[in-house]
Amino acid sequence: MINGSMLRDAIISAAVTIGNRKREVDELNVYPVPDGDTGTNMSMTIGNSVAELRRLPDNAPASQVASTAASAFLRGARGNSGVILSLIFRGFSKGLKNCSEASCENLTEALSLGVDAAYKAVMKPVEGTILTVIKASAEKAKEIAADTNDEVVFWEEVCKEAETVLAQTTEMLPQLKKAGVVDAGGMGLVIIFKAMLDVFKGGAIAKPDSSAAASGDVSSDSFRTAVSEYDDEINYTYCTEFMVEKDEGCPDVFMLRAYLETIGDCVVVVDDEEIIKVHVHTDNPGKALQKALEFGHFINDPRPKIENMRIQHENKVKEAQAAEEGYTPAEPEKDFGFVAVAAGHGLEAMFTDLGVDVVVRGGQTMNPSTDDILRAILKTPARTVFVLPNNKNIIMAAEQAVKLTDRKICVLQTRTIPQGIAAMLAFDESLSLNDNRINMTRAFEKVSTGLITFAARNSEFEGHQIKEGEILALDNGKLSFTERDINKATYKLVKKLAKGDVNYVTLIHGADVTSENAEELQKFIQSKFGDKFEVMLVNGGQPVYYYIISVE
Repeated sequence: MINGSMLRDAIISAAVTIGNRKREVDELNVYPVPDGDTGTNMSMTIGNSVAELRRLPDNAPASQVASTAASAFLRGARGNSGVILSLIFRGFSKGLKNCSEASCENLTEALSLGVDAAYKAVMKPVEGTILTVIKASAEKAKEIAADTNDEVVFWEEVCKEAETVLAQTTEMLPQLKKAGVVDAGGMGLVIIFKAMLDVFKGGAIAKPDSSAAASGDVSSDSFRTAVSEYDDEINYTYCTEFMVEKDEGCPDVFMLRAYLETIGDCVVVVDDEEIIKVHVHTDNPGKALQKALEFGHFINDPRPKIENMRIQHENKVKEAQAAEEGYTPAEPEKDFGFVAVAAGHGLEAMFTDLGVDVVVRGGQTMNPSTDDILRAILKTPARTVFVLPNNKNIIMAAEQAVKLTDRKICVLQTRTIPQGIAAMLAFDESLSLNDNRINMTRAFEKVSTGLITFAARNSEFEGHQIKEGEILALDNGKLSFTERDINKATYKLVKKLAKGDVNYVTLIHGADVTSENAEELQKFIQSKFGDKFEVMLVNGGQPVYYYIISVE
């Protein structure tokens, strides 16, 4: 059977291997826009677990290895592919719960749970992607588990099925078929599974290539639980903590949280399919425990804990923990706060001027992790935090951060920088969370976004024959046309976007465009459209995009 040390070494080896081959996976991206996408995101996600796994002893059970890995994957998840990978390995944590070793049956359950979690997380699952590969692998696992008790043979067959289905993805999606490539996320998963197989067969942990960054160098700062965020001021006497195993038909856990807020503060309620973990400061711990029995039954290990904070000064202990980990989260001082993702000195300054508390540096080619976004949330001195991802590949990572803190978080589905700006302009501090969410969403949905960038590779995409270095014009995320000249492309795209009732067109120029050239282009476009609308210019300083165009 596969014991804890084998599983630990297998995941470490997989992290090193995908780190060595991340560029190969990145290059499978059929979209020609420059984007250090799938391979990089998957590598950084799994790489976040390496340091923590290496600290585990050789006699650590498989359950502890799987749990440690899953937690680190979630904190380090970057981009959609990274989030999906973290959810797949969350299945391992659940499927191997209480297991000292992993049997074929355990691994089958782990894969099935991972598939369920991954599909639930994607609003509109698309077949021909990493989802298809993992689903087929899980189905094959069920077949194999009925025929063999040999875990190595079992995992070898799972890998073969993953490879077979990966090859079929070329025919499943028109974009892949035109480019003649397989799905990048599926490829990354196959690389990870096969690297694990090599260790299961008795092979050594892979070594980092000199040309690739070592996966083990990825930062793996420990996640600070939300429990320690509010312990500085003691309003109630007893710190009460317990875990409950859910009963069948368990009510919505939100109801438990809502009740606890009426009898105390510093409420943290974290749950998954099986367990509810509770932390609350209250003068009536008995009432908290009694209410919890409506949702399930108490777990003996760990046992419920009730401590008098005024005597034991738990707040000082938690402050020390925060200092040891390098930062102190902000105390909630206001009702609403904001976190936005952006890259470029001008864009960062713009969001700050609009009232954003913390700007997370990132965007195209550099997706921030779930932990990056979580830390930004905890640095925001507000009880309710709006998060503006401003990139479609960051939304899922932001949504995962919601599960890791008890603060109220509202992730707005902003897919572009102009949408994020529009959302901030629509905020009204006199309105409620729900009213602001509705108004901000309506505002950013009215914004059209154009992007001017370059082709990172030769490609055929949506009927366009594209050569490396050509200028690409994207209309609300879709490739519209190609050009040879940046200014011509920008003017043509503005003309296409500025139809109907338009009040403003904003040109946000990037780091690779001089201010002089940008000002000349602004004047030219304004002269062409006259009084139809005002053309404004902003120095965003962003990488990758020569111009980001906002049309309102």
